[in-house]
Amino acid sequence: MLGAFRSALTTPDLRRKILFTLGIVVLYRLGATIPSPGVSYPNIQQCVQALEGENQSVYSLLNLFSGGALLQLSVLSLGIMPYITASIIVQLLQVVIPRFEQLKKEGQSGQAKLTQYTRYLTVALAVLQATGIVALAVRGQLFPGCQEQVIPDNSVLNMVVIVVTMTAGAVLLMWLGELITERGVGNGMSLLIFTSIAARIPSEGGKILNNSGGFVFAVICAFGLVIIASVVFVEQAQRRIPVQYAKRMIGRRMYGGTSTYLPLKVNQAGVIPVIFGSSLLYLPQLLGQLAGNQNTWWSRFIQTYIVDPSSWVHILLYMAMIIFFAYFYVSITFNPEERADEMKKFGGFIPGIRPGRPTAEYLSFVLSRITLPGALYLGIIAVLPNFFLGVTGGQGGAQNFPFGGTAVLIMVNVGLDTVKQVESQLTQRSYEGFLR
Repeated sequence: MLGAFRSALTTPDLRRKILFTLGIVVLYRLGATIPSPGVSYPNIQQCVQALEGENQSVYSLLNLFSGGALLQLSVLSLGIMPYITASIIVQLLQVVIPRFEQLKKEGQSGQAKLTQYTRYLTVALAVLQATGIVALAVRGQLFPGCQEQVIPDNSVLNMVVIVVTMTAGAVLLMWLGELITERGVGNGMSLLIFTSIAARIPSEGGKILNNSGGFVFAVICAFGLVIIASVVFVEQAQRRIPVQYAKRMIGRRMYGGTSTYLPLKVNQAGVIPVIFGSSLLYLPQLLGQLAGNQNTWWSRFIQTYIVDPSSWVHILLYMAMIIFFAYFYVSITFNPEERADEMKKFGGFIPGIRPGRPTAEYLSFVLSRITLPGALYLGIIAVLPNFFLGVTGGQGGAQNFPFGGTAVLIMVNVGLDTVKQVESQLTQRSYEGFLR
């Protein structure tokens, strides 16, 4: 990996792309520290310090994707989460709405329209999310137990200014991510998420070191390396189904006759099931806080058994949701019938399997068999932080534990994808093998 980046820095074109990407990342981290207008920055810092070690599971996922900017109520506090949510919704709608499915099959022009729809939906979700966060902050529910007023001026004009500022920050991040994808290296949105998560690791590691000592910190770091190596191994694992293409005579030329394979990843769903499961588990408490009803038996039950990361009910529900969404997401993103029709159209077949419907049934059977270990792997990695609550210093560190859960999955996936793109661009610029 280091050799690929060393070679990339010696190539002028790639060096410019890497420096451009790093410049955008620095700009993003600077924007994450600028507070929104009308927000009391000293009061925010006091409330954040008072909240450390408390149960902040409702906001932990959003705070993770924003690199800690959410609880600071900064200009870029929404992070890239509205765009991620909009992208997932548009992708799911491609299966439900025929118009979206037709646009998907139209190629580049259809993809451009879907991207435009994603941008519009991102703005709407950013307005909705910013309004909810500001409402919680005004009512004192964003920082439970903190007596300081993070937004001293509760006028409607000031609320509108803060919501517009946060929405503009989310749109700015969407634009910066697209700039990285177009002119930089790697996928822009993924790299911004990677940066947000990486920015949280030093502070979370410092908390573990201060709370538990150097020996426990060293053991956790060693265990984290094992987890990362395991995640890399599983993320690279795939089932290769052999595909043979028949020979065809077109004019006076013979085409086909080649052998290739159809790669099916063990973790075909990626990190999407973990995000869905986390969001649904924390949604009841968030709705309860927005409704202001915190003293009923229902809210106490949710807080004790559903939201509490150390609860076995929480862990089992989390695992079950991840497994369900893994199968659900794979079923809507990989269509065995379409893949079988494409193979049949170009004269391809799986040895020993008849083309058409038997091929689709075989692909569906293989996909269902490899999805189960992939879903179990996602569930185990996601619930690992829940077993370290006593070591990392309370419930607040559960979701942001540096070597488990959503953080390590996203960082490893983005790192592998970025390295592959750098290596592919280096291969395109390397002609020594043809000149010898």
